[in-house]
Order: sequence, then C-alpha cells, then structure tokens
Amino acid sequence: MNQYEVWAPFATDRVDVRVDGTDHPLAPDADRDGWWSGEAPDGDYAFRLDGGPPRPDPRSPRQPHGPDGPSRRVDHAAFHWSRTGWRGRPLPGAVLYELHIGTFTARGTFEAAAEHLDHLVGLGVDFVELMPVCPFPGRHGWGYDGVAPWAVHEPYGGPEGLKRFVDAAHRKGLGVVLDVVHNHLGPSGNHLPAYGPYFTERHHTPWGAAVNLDAPGSDEVRRYLIGSALAWLRDYRIDGLRLDAVHALADDRAVHFLEELSHEVDRLAVATNRPLFLIAESDLNSPRTTAAREHGGHGLTAQWSDDLHHALHCALTGESQGYYGDFARRPLAAVAKTLTRGYFHDGTWSSFRGRHHGRPFPPEGGHRLLGYLQTHDQIGNRALGDRLSSALPPGRLACGAALVLTSPFTPMLFMGEEWGAATPWQYFTDHTDPQLAEAVRQGRRREFAEHDWAAEAVPDPQEPATVLRSVLDWTEPRRAPHSELLDWYRTLIALRRDRPELSDPDLGAVRVTHDEAARWLVVHRGPYRIAVNLGTAEAAVPLGAAGREVVAAFGPARLDGSAVRLAADSVAVVAV
Repeated sequence: MNQYEVWAPFATDRVDVRVDGTDHPLAPDADRDGWWSGEAPDGDYAFRLDGGPPRPDPRSPRQPHGPDGPSRRVDHAAFHWSRTGWRGRPLPGAVLYELHIGTFTARGTFEAAAEHLDHLVGLGVDFVELMPVCPFPGRHGWGYDGVAPWAVHEPYGGPEGLKRFVDAAHRKGLGVVLDVVHNHLGPSGNHLPAYGPYFTERHHTPWGAAVNLDAPGSDEVRRYLIGSALAWLRDYRIDGLRLDAVHALADDRAVHFLEELSHEVDRLAVATNRPLFLIAESDLNSPRTTAAREHGGHGLTAQWSDDLHHALHCALTGESQGYYGDFARRPLAAVAKTLTRGYFHDGTWSSFRGRHHGRPFPPEGGHRLLGYLQTHDQIGNRALGDRLSSALPPGRLACGAALVLTSPFTPMLFMGEEWGAATPWQYFTDHTDPQLAEAVRQGRRREFAEHDWAAEAVPDPQEPATVLRSVLDWTEPRRAPHSELLDWYRTLIALRRDRPELSDPDLGAVRVTHDEAARWLVVHRGPYRIAVNLGTAEAAVPLGAAGREVVAAFGPARLDGSAVRLAADSVAVVAV
C-alpha cells in the first residue's frame, strides 16, 4: 500500500483516490487544513472530489497519458547518476545557450538533443538553458502552456529522459538551466481551480486571474510552486532555473514570493553543496530583482535584459516599430548606454509604455544581466519567426555577436544563432481542443493584421509544417557561410574565457565611443577595443590609442596607427 495526499480545500464532503479504476476514500488531515490523505495500492491514480470526475494530482511527478490523464509515481532514488565529478559552477563568467527540445533536432527528444552536446562543448558554452519541459496538450509547443509543474512532457522522454540528458550534460562539463513558469498555467488541462484557491481575482494578468500569491489560501499555493522549483533542482539535479515573466507575479505580501523562493533555493544549495541560482525574466527594469535580500531585494542571481537586445536589434536592422522606437532614435547611443549603464530605461521616458520606466542599475553587477542578440521570444513572436540571419549578412551578425560576447553581461545564445541558422523559429501549438486551436489561430492572425500582415501570410500555429520549418538543420554548420560564423562564435567565447578583461562585469569600467552618422562603434575593455563598422563603406575606426595587434577579426581589418581600418559590416578585437 502507498500513502496518497492532496490539498483540496474546495472538496466539501469527500475525496477519493482512484487507482487503476478503483476508488479508495481519503480522510481529512487533522494537522493540515484542506489536506486529505490515506492509503491505497500502487498504480496510475487520480483524485475525485465530492464524487466528481477523476483529475490528475496537482503534484503529479508524471503524466504518462497526457495532462488530463491519471498520474504516476516516480521513484527518483532509482535513477543511477553517473560519477561525473560534477559539482556545479556559479553563473558569473558563464555563457548560456537557450534551446527548445522539440525543435533542436528532428526527433525532438532529450535523447536526440544529448547527441549534439559535443557541439556545445566545442562552441565553449557553460550552461544549456532548456525551454519549459512540463506537460502540455499534444506533442508540439513552446512549453509555456504547461499545466503540471512537477512533471515532464512525455513526448520529449519523460522524467527518465530529462535525467539522462542532465546526466550526459554534466559528464561533458555542461550545466543545465530549466525555464519554469509560475505566473500562469495553460488554458487546456488545468485542473487546479477544482482543488483550491490556486488563482485569485484580486489581480489580473495577460492570462486572466493571477496565481494566488497573496490572497487567502496563498500559503499553500506558494509552497506548491516553491516545492516544484526545488524538485527540479533536487530530483533532476538541474543547476539553475529561469523564471518566466516575474513581473506578472502579483504579490502584495511583505515577503515577496521571489524573496521566499530565493531563500529556499539558497538553503538547498547549502544542503546539496552545489551552487544553485535563479534567473528572472523581468520587464520592470528594477535592480530590486537581483539585489540581496538583506538589502531589500529579491535575491535572484540574474535577470534577462531586453534593453541590450532592443538596442542591438535597432542598430543592426534599422527597425523602429513598437517598443523599438525609443532605441531606434539613436541606436548606437542606445547600445553605448546599455553596455555602460545596464538598463537603457533607467528612469527615462518610454514612448511604448507612455510613461517613465525603470531605475539605475548598480554598476558593479553587469554579470547579473543576461545579454543576448536573439531569444525564443524575440524570434518566435515575429509574424514569420524570422531570425536575424534571414535579413542580415554574416558580417553584421558577427558584429552583433562580438558586442554580446565581449560585454560585461552574462551572454546567452539562442540555438542555431552561432552558425546563422537559415531555419525560422515560429510560433507553433498542438492543442487537442478544436475550439482552443481555432481561437489561437485566429488570435495570431488578428494580432499581426494590426501590423498590416495578411492573414494567409501568418503561419498557422496548428499546422504541422510550422513546427517542421522550425527544426534546426544540422547540416548547415558544415557549410559556408555558416561554418565561418560558427568559427567566429567559437573564437569570441574562447577570448572571453582566456582574457578576463572581456568578461569583467564592472559596467563602470566600460567605455564606448561611437559615430551615429558614420555607423561605427568601439567598446573599450581594458587593453582591448571591440571595433565594429556597420556602415556601407570602409572606415578608419579610432581606437583612442595606438593599436598593437588585431587579436581577432571577422572581415578585412588592418591597423593604421591609432585606428583600425574595417570594411563594411566588419568587426575586430584589437589590443592597444
């Protein structure tokens, strides 16, 4: 017999656990309000509340039959981890690589992804950041519609597959970061509202009622989410978590949910003797996110920084629509400010928001901001899912890469970026509910119709061809011009590792000179200059000191006293 328990305060009369088709009654727990517990045989199980339909366990460790099916136990102690000697590594100084298991390879599994770990080792990255792997309806999806935050999507390989992937990564000296979603659950397969007050009308988010972090019943909801986070770090030996859209975590309590979570993660790090960390995605431009708890902050290790992305995107592409507008007025100045101040919006007017936004970031903490040229969001949320490589020549891509990989930030790449992948990365779903599928399809078309896109030009998220187009082509890295760009990324990452000045996180030590009209920019990093020419003709880019050596270059570059002559769309790292 096994012990079963569930928090179900909305059950008024009885709770049964159904195991392999047979119901077994549970009793109220005298010591824990709203909890029910009891013994029943082992097997696939579900809970019935007041005689209602069988529902999966909110804390289900496995959903072998999909999000709506019965749950299954997982014996985490039964997995045989390799004796890798891996004890983790801290985030500062690292390079991250974001990937989506379903489109990283044609097979779309953890096992298939593990076959390309040697590529990542050769590239020089330190952590693989997996997009969400919790169960969601159908086979294909981005993962942000997950509904079982303790379980693993079965088509990817389930719990065993994830553990084997993490184990294989650790054997090769790679850490693993997992993207988790605490701000909402998917619209299909979400059974939590039947159990208890997991959501509240006190706050509203883009997904509807907010997750209940501060209303009655929120103690248990917070424990539920924190327990899920700790389970990934403990049971799957994940090294860090990326927290999706923390600005949508509405919490008016004196101790914010993020502060409580970071405290518990720090305790687990001490208990396991491993460095564990949390990375937030935040739109707030608030240093409180990463400030120490003892100084009134949330205590997270780092956060994504869209400001650097937006500035670079405008400088490289010339786009100025939507939220790019503020950055596009003087794009090289925007790049310069972000590299030296962390946030572009640090209390400045944001035309997109129609208000002032942000506050200054502490200059010593550049490593607490993730810097990137492309991410799943910034590619996939475009109408066609087009990468920068679809519109820019390799030289301009190389310029962007150099500015990210020699920045004071913690760099992150998006899968395929390192070779200028020609494949798009589009928005795709596989909803099994026909009405939801149609609503998503029409919603996507309406969204881009506002930007003058014809409905038929926007890829259908439910069409199998949409996900197939988004799968990486692993023959590309062996062919020019992809292979040349890949070599450049390898060179930059090696330089960042071998020359500490190129990874120094002190924003105050960074100086940037630029000429908006001539389209050149130089980042001063100790004795090194990262010079880029985004103009249409050769330019003599001033270094501010006599150049001694061109350490690395993409495109023609030659020293000329205190300048370096660069061809159009060229970049050089110069020692002075």
